[in-house]
Amino acid sequence: MTAGETVFRHTDPRLGEFALRTLDPVGDAALLHRWVTHPKAAYWLMQEADLDAVVTEYQRIADHPHHEAYLGLWRGRPTFLAERYDPAHVELVGRYDRQEGDVGMHFLCAPTDQPVPGFTRAVITTVMTWLFADPSVRRVVVEPDVDNRAVQALNAAVGFTVVGTVTLPTKEALLSTATRAAFTAAVGQKGVPA
Repeated sequence: MTAGETVFRHTDPRLGEFALRTLDPVGDAALLHRWVTHPKAAYWLMQEADLDAVVTEYQRIADHPHHEAYLGLWRGRPTFLAERYDPAHVELVGRYDRQEGDVGMHFLCAPTDQPVPGFTRAVITTVMTWLFADPSVRRVVVEPDVDNRAVQALNAAVGFTVVGTVTLPTKEALLSTATRAAFTAAVGQKGVPA
């Protein structure tokens, strides 16, 4: 895929159009640097990263055969980051009971001084809808920090079930999974890929 290519569009009934496009590790680095080093992004674990470290990290992801990063747009403006990874090769290798059709996910909303009610939920719903648009995906796997209560509540709201804790090199994580059926039931959304 070409950097900057739109790969998915989703319309939230209340907030309008969201989209995902491929990330440009160099061209998007300054924007990403502002996001990942912001105090609200503490759980992203890049607080001390300089611009070169951000380029290096996202170039590493771009070059990885089992990890991808995408810039999320709301109404055409960059507002979030989404990552998709294969937990058989990245992040959770050998640390959980992997099933065929599992896909890992990370997302980060851009910091803002003007929060929009429901925005973060619309972002995670967009990301989950995108992941489940791939018919090979049966279950989404996440591993937020055990102390990140806000994202745990958001995960539960879109159908994730806690599996248990797992120790990763950078954190103690709360492993959670969501099946397509659990996601569809939680968001009550018609048109979620079957």
